[in-house]
Amino acid sequence: MSDQSKRTLDWIENVVLRNENKLFRTALAVMKNKPDAEDIIQETFIKLIEKQPYFESPDHETAWLMKVTINSCKNRLNSYWYKKTVPLLESYPAQTDEHQHIMETMLTLPVKYRIVIHLYYYEGYSTKEIAEITNQKESTVREQMTRARRKLKDILKENDDEGIYAIHG
Repeated sequence: MSDQSKRTLDWIENVVLRNENKLFRTALAVMKNKPDAEDIIQETFIKLIEKQPYFESPDHETAWLMKVTINSCKNRLNSYWYKKTVPLLESYPAQTDEHQHIMETMLTLPVKYRIVIHLYYYEGYSTKEIAEITNQKESTVREQMTRARRKLKDILKENDDEGIYAIHG
């Protein structure tokens, strides 16, 4: 093994270790099941190996990987084959029953809302960063956030007369 290929393998391994959990959580939120999320992450890292892009910073690296992950999710969801399958819903990891209920409710939202909600609340991206990752205008992301929050609030309110799961925002 040459020094060049060893350096490349080390570089890829480091990129994977830095980003795999965040990308998996995002793919899981969009795809709604672990096997598809795992496939998406594998596709993302294959694209990284094939293209080996130059990244200006760790944030640029993560943003590129996040964009590839989300685009791969959208492509899979829009594929003819995928539309003809029935997803297997699983239990999603959550710290409390309340978080579990909110996560399951979030997964009932349309894809465009799941993406922005996940990136904002679970991954900590700003609306500007989400706009860059999803190739949308910042105003579109803000509108999607507003609509997603409203939908979540309505669904949670219907399911809980006591308001335990109320979403603020």
